[in-house]
Amino acid sequence: MADRMTAREAIAEVSDAFTEFAADDGVRKENGPIDWPGYDDSRARAAQRTGEQESVVCGRAELAGRALALVSFEFGFLGGSLGERTGDRLEAAHRYAREHRLPVVSLIATGGSRMQEGMRALAQLQRVARESALTRAAGLPQIAVLRDPATGGGWATLGAGADVVLALRGAQVGFAGSRVRPADADPVAYTAESQFSAGHIDAVVRHGELRAALALRLALLTGGAAPGSAPPVAADPPAALGRSDLPATGWDAVQRTRAAERPRAPAYLDAYFAERAPIQGDRCSGADPGMLCGFGLREGRTIAYAAQCGTATRPSGYRTAARLIRLAERLRIPVLTLVDTPGAANDAAAERAGAGAAIADLFAAVAECSVPVTTLVIGEGGSGGALALAAPDNTWATPDSYFSVIAPELAAAILKRDVSEIRSTADDLRLRPQDLVELGVVRGLVSA
Repeated sequence: MADRMTAREAIAEVSDAFTEFAADDGVRKENGPIDWPGYDDSRARAAQRTGEQESVVCGRAELAGRALALVSFEFGFLGGSLGERTGDRLEAAHRYAREHRLPVVSLIATGGSRMQEGMRALAQLQRVARESALTRAAGLPQIAVLRDPATGGGWATLGAGADVVLALRGAQVGFAGSRVRPADADPVAYTAESQFSAGHIDAVVRHGELRAALALRLALLTGGAAPGSAPPVAADPPAALGRSDLPATGWDAVQRTRAAERPRAPAYLDAYFAERAPIQGDRCSGADPGMLCGFGLREGRTIAYAAQCGTATRPSGYRTAARLIRLAERLRIPVLTLVDTPGAANDAAAERAGAGAAIADLFAAVAECSVPVTTLVIGEGGSGGALALAAPDNTWATPDSYFSVIAPELAAAILKRDVSEIRSTADDLRLRPQDLVELGVVRGLVSA
């Protein structure tokens, strides 16, 4: 279990300055909207114990020179539960963010909706979801920080609905709170670490790391082009890190890409970006370690990236890349993709996870993207599983890469050629980087 901070302790941990919004809690009906016996007394005790008048504190904050709208839950006030007045404050925070063009950061510690207000409390989730959607439509980033616990409607709206989700190490995270889970439920499934592994959280951080992690993400996510301005300038393709001479034959090109010493995506990302912050997971089925996605800082501006790492790409990898591209488009941030895969994973698990639908969705995300996408083929370009990540009119290649409709070995097998003809099949496919330029598949080759 993570250490539980009060709402104001959490605010102090992640901000350099904070000005609380004036709360207009209005006239409250005695014992709440459904006349719950003793509700007023419970609220009074909660207020005396915490010093707060509601389960959430909202205001304008600053972190590392950037202003933001900050929401912090007070778990000590009726379990951080959401009631009508909580909804009032959350709505006011989002409206302020939109009026002042600020990102929204939510420090979540809640057990869910407030039972003492019945369906009037539960309806606040719709209200919160609408405000979040309006903020999203305004092109403003939303970051959630999951404290302990982050359960119920707070997790299912402000938490899971955020653009980027960070969680404190050891925090309880899940839709079901500890008192309503099945008796035989595995408690590990309701942890930040488990949710991270399942692709629902972007990063798990320690208390001492939270301020820096949040500051970096705020800097990157607010680095897009201003609304109404010209589209952002396309990212330059990275310089080649491997061999500079061109392969003599198609089989030479294939062998080069499969060499253990060839630079992979992490080396390219480290050389290209001054600093970067990953996003992880497709928010539905898992995370693919062979697809690195996130935002990085390059020569003072933010660029989003999706990079294959040389393995067969899983459906969750394609969905994560599509998620990244759509988020970058909404925040008006240019995208860089690095192609390096023998192809899409084609085992039974991948088919059950919807490989075809995931690839189709990524094709659509790239095709529809209104911000520029730049692609560099840095290794294997294996069929549609690689092409889905490639910009149709802005793809480049390194001298130690290839792109092919299919791997030479598979082409020979399908065409019923003898294994001795695999090398000549590679030539027939015209997959060398210089062939790709001649065919108009790529714009050009990059040098060191």
